[in-house]
Formats: sequence, C-alpha cells, structure tokens
Amino acid sequence: MIPTPPTELAARFDLRRLSDAFYDDPFPTYHALRAHAPVRRMPDGSVFLTRYADIVAVYKDPKTFSSDKREEFGPKYGLDSPLFEHHTTSLVFNDPPLHARVRRLIAGALTPRHVAAMEDGLVRLVDGLLDAMQARAAAGETVDLIESFAAAIPVEIIGNLLGVPHAERGPLRDWSLAILGALEPAPSEAVQARGNAAVRDMLVYLEGLVARRQQSPGDPETDVLTRLIQGEVTGSGRGAADTEDAGATERLLAKELLHNCIFLLNAGHETTTNLIGNGLKCLLDAPDQKQRLLAEPDLMRTAVEEFLRIESSNQLGNRITTVATEIGGVLLSPRTQVTLCIGAANRDPAQFEHPDVLDIARAPNRHVAFGSGIHQCVGMGLARLEGRVAFQRFLARFPDYRLAGAAVRSKRVRFRGHLALPCALLG
Repeated sequence: MIPTPPTELAARFDLRRLSDAFYDDPFPTYHALRAHAPVRRMPDGSVFLTRYADIVAVYKDPKTFSSDKREEFGPKYGLDSPLFEHHTTSLVFNDPPLHARVRRLIAGALTPRHVAAMEDGLVRLVDGLLDAMQARAAAGETVDLIESFAAAIPVEIIGNLLGVPHAERGPLRDWSLAILGALEPAPSEAVQARGNAAVRDMLVYLEGLVARRQQSPGDPETDVLTRLIQGEVTGSGRGAADTEDAGATERLLAKELLHNCIFLLNAGHETTTNLIGNGLKCLLDAPDQKQRLLAEPDLMRTAVEEFLRIESSNQLGNRITTVATEIGGVLLSPRTQVTLCIGAANRDPAQFEHPDVLDIARAPNRHVAFGSGIHQCVGMGLARLEGRVAFQRFLARFPDYRLAGAAVRSKRVRFRGHLALPCALLG
C-alpha cells in the first residue's frame, strides 16, 4: 500500500472521523499535522494543536483558555443527562474556585509523604498479583497482562484511597471504561447510553459509601473520601478568599462530592492501567531497552518518564477560549473549542531528540503526559510510584516475558492503551 503523503494526512484530518489504522498508530498523522497544520481547524470550528510549545502556552494561561466544557458537553450529551452533570462537576473540566477547592482537598492526602507511605502496601499488592500469574503460567496458561496486572493495581490503590471495601470493587473497571469511553470525540448512542448508566450506578453506590463513611469516618490524613466529606478549614492564608468567613470549614456540595469521587476512581484507574500496559508493550517492541533496564535497574525512574512520554496514557486535553486570542500565529475568536494533542506534543522533534525512539535514559524529559499549570495531574506522584513498583517487580520475576497472541489496542483517541496483552511468562 502506498503511504498517504503527509500533506494529505494533515489536510484530511478530522477528529470525528478516524480510521482503524489511526487508532493503532496515530503518530504519523500527528507528525504530519505538526509540520503542515499545527493549528488545524476542524470542520466543526474547533482547533487541534500538535506543537509542544503551543500546548504548553495554553496550559500556562488558564484565564484565556478555560477548562469549562459546558458549551461542548451540553449538545454532546444533553443538559439533563448524567454524563453532562458528571463531567461538568468533576475537577478536570472546571476552573477556579471549584477546581482549586477540590484540588486542595485531594492534594492534602496525596503529598509526597503520603505517597511514599503507600509503597510497602503497593509492593505486597504487586507481589500477590505476580504470585497468581506465576501459578497460572506454571500450569501452562497464557496470562493477559492488562486484566491480571495493569488494571488490577490502580483499582486496588484508588479503592484503598477512598476506602471502597474489597468485596465491592468488582464493577469499578467496567463503570470507568463506560464513562471515559463516552468522552471520545464522537461517541455512538450505545456508548453514551452505557456511560449514562454507569454514572447512575456509580452515584447510587457512592451515596451509600458516603453515608457509611459519615457514620464511621476514616483518617483524613490518608482517607481521601473522609477528607472530601469533612472539608477544609480555611484561613491563615489557605483558601480564605473563597469564603466570606476566614476560618470557616469549606465543604463540597453533595453533588460535587459524589462526582469528584467518580472522577478519582476513573482517572486514577484508566491512566495508570495504560501506563503499565503501554510500558510493558514498549519493552517488548524495544528489546535492547528491556535488556538495558534489566542490566541497569537504577534507570527505572527515567524509564517510567519515557513510557509516559512516548505512549502517553492520556492523549488529548481540552480548553475553550474566553476572549479573542492567538496561538501559533492563528487568530482565535472567543468561545473557540481547543483540543490539545498531548500525544503529539510528547513526540515533537523541536522538544525531544529522536522523538519516536524509546530511550529509557532520556534526560531531560519535560513531557506533558500529566499536563501542566494549574491542572497538572494531582495524582502524578502516585501514578509514578505505581508504575515504578509494577515494572521493577514484574521484570525481576519475568524478565523473558513475550507475547503469546495479538496485543489488542483500545479503539479510543483520548486514552491510549490496550484491552488485552496476552503473554507467556517465562521466569
């Protein structure tokens, strides 16, 4: 098959009409857009950004480029839909003061000290999963590294943070996939119906969980749900501007509390699942880098950053202009929808040497996989810890793992990951 010329790839690109080939490998298209249409006007009037410098500039200017998505999500989901209520209430699609209020409450339980304290428990969790996979491998079974490993880790970690009982965690992954699947640029009616049903089911479950926690609170130092319920005492320079009475207790509304719990369960699960799955697949595709990492385990921290860069778990971000402005030499009118292509920015040759090559020792590596500015991922320290421990323990146990079937990519543009990664585990 004759490759499509880059100029044609850029000229034909429409985020709402993507081919199967694009989902498998979007990066040739992103390279073409950066070179020939870095501020690409979509048929719906929105713009699609692919240059690192442009995307960082947008992240750094939240007043001009708002995160509020009501104007997009209203027509997309319907103003009375559960998906509209959820996404317009959660942390990621809001501006201050709601964004700042929720972020403070969550960040207080995810400080570097709190994250470091989770490592021993995380190691026990990972080792338990590896024991189970080793037993299955010894019996001659093929093991799916997504279901049995990559997806299992964050469900447990986020479940622990919110105090979800182990026996009640079964539906979390399916709910998460349904809700986040509806964030795709052009979800079908069936996908939206599943997303709406998942929001309703999660709200019912969380209402019960919150009621139980109100009767029996956890330690707000480590229990994020208790922290969100109890709120934060403002004043003394911390958030007093958000209330009329400095020193008052600032609490989330009931709706804000529930929807930001859904956000935590979804965001903490999906992105870390993709980080671990993508990283394991990257090492299979670059055996020289796998061998180097096995020989130089001290490179694990830079390796995690490189997995985040080259196969960013979250590929897209969104903003809307609040005033007339300019980006990349293109004038934008007020209320223009802007899509930030994180996956393209993280492979921009203007920022990264040999951007399509996996280099586990890459430094510096100023990727934007976690965003930047006021919306930089509040859980990035925890995600890095989960990735580092998962890769360290897995490679020590199964250094010669190999594919035992086709790796199955999820057909999504916003989140890049795998639905299945069947492997033979060779110790």
